[in-house]
Amino acid sequence: MIEQILLIIGAAIFGVLGVLHFYYTFFTDKFMTRDRKVAEAMKGTSPLLTKQTSVWNAWMGFNGSHSLGAIFIAVFYILLAVTHMDVIRETRAFILLAVLIGLSYLVLAIKYWFRIPMIGILIATLCFIVSAILIFT
Repeated sequence: MIEQILLIIGAAIFGVLGVLHFYYTFFTDKFMTRDRKVAEAMKGTSPLLTKQTSVWNAWMGFNGSHSLGAIFIAVFYILLAVTHMDVIRETRAFILLAVLIGLSYLVLAIKYWFRIPMIGILIATLCFIVSAILIFT
């Protein structure tokens, strides 16, 4: 029972972070550059990979898809934990995948992001790890 609650809490943290990130990306200016000239330069140039998009559009798309990934992880694990916790206990790859996802996001957060999402991801990952330990013992 505790492992189920921890898994749901960890997934919910991912969901909250994903929804906030999505909202901040598309409905606020929180991800706008402090120097507006940089944003204009991003809108006026394309990456070497292709001329079919601007660096700005790629930036917005990366942020949007990143948000959707976190939301998907949350929805998937919350639904799985609520409706089929037995599957997670029997097919331990599901809980190991949650731990791996959490650790992967944590590495990215430590290396590239800022403190608030890093702390949230750390807490979520610890929930996944403790849940996994309880499932395996």
